[in-house]
Amino acid sequence: MLKFNHVTKIYEGGTKAVNDLDLHIKKGEFVVFIGPSGCGKTTTMKMVNRLHDVTEGKIYVEGEDIYDKDVVELRRSIGYVIQQIGLFPHMTIAENIALVPKLLGWPTDKRFERAEELLQLVQMGPEYLNRYPDELSGGQQQRIGVLRALAADPPLILMDEPFGALDPITKDSLQDEFKQLQQDLGKTIVFVTHDMDEAIKLADRIVIMRAGEIVQVDTPDEILRNPANEFVQEFIGKHRLITSRPTLRTVSQIMNKEPKVITEDKTLSEAIKTMKDHKVDSLLVVDQDQVLKGMIDIEIIDQYHKKSLYIYQIMDTDIYKVEQHALLRDTIRRILRNGTRYVPVVDEENHLTGIVTRASLANIVYDSIWGEEESLV
Repeated sequence: MLKFNHVTKIYEGGTKAVNDLDLHIKKGEFVVFIGPSGCGKTTTMKMVNRLHDVTEGKIYVEGEDIYDKDVVELRRSIGYVIQQIGLFPHMTIAENIALVPKLLGWPTDKRFERAEELLQLVQMGPEYLNRYPDELSGGQQQRIGVLRALAADPPLILMDEPFGALDPITKDSLQDEFKQLQQDLGKTIVFVTHDMDEAIKLADRIVIMRAGEIVQVDTPDEILRNPANEFVQEFIGKHRLITSRPTLRTVSQIMNKEPKVITEDKTLSEAIKTMKDHKVDSLLVVDQDQVLKGMIDIEIIDQYHKKSLYIYQIMDTDIYKVEQHALLRDTIRRILRNGTRYVPVVDEENHLTGIVTRASLANIVYDSIWGEEESLV
């Protein structure tokens, strides 16, 4: 899909931003470039759509030298998403999404059908089509920026720190959405970030750069387990702790398969009794088919304990959950970073199958710490 063949970039004055970069990115692969400021990661990406010119070497997209194509045609064939989004304030959401298809000469009805189709991919309905960017939240605007890059169905998408300006909760949600979207659509992604959490979460392979050169290229797990040198080891830092047991990969391997639950048709008083019997401060709420519906805890109960209510009337339905085949490292990072007490685990049809708690992570952390101590003896 994308090939860098001994690519070098030298700016006026002799500054070498990228030095002899040689890399092959496969079709459908999600590759994240990361490194300290000035390492050449953004320059590398911008050479792909000729925002920066190559000094030496060749870049091929789908086997064709990028300099054999008209530069306008090249850029219209590659999706591009940046942190600042760049939505046009005087255009509706539909017009913003369909901008590239319009430049490519798509008929009006086809452009707007495409915009509506793409909105559905990110759970935004047709009511957004005629709104304007200033009527949307920051997260919604960023979604539109991503959809605009997808509009003409390009095989390759470049993303330059697209979620960097968002708050942590919105950023986390968009990362999950976009990774799933990329897997569903099979797009090839080149993604630049300075956030190691983001790289580990999203990448099929991570490219770590320093002073214009590649230091290490590999899967997140392999880089975390076997950093190439001291620079990589220091760069990934704390993330090594959560992968010291390489046999543990998915949440299903450590989840508690008997979480404390209550059905949504039970009363508040029944919830209080269940919590007391099991000595817990929260319960997961399921329906009669064990489909996860939400959660209830002592804080919610404290608000309504004097009223005669059913669980479904007061439960919290906005809860973070993962599927049982989800990578353990992503779930651990979410728990440690956000202070989450637990994460429910579901199957593909949203049936509750288990729960990962902070307590269930204790042995992993202890083994990591003791393992490091033993290696020093």
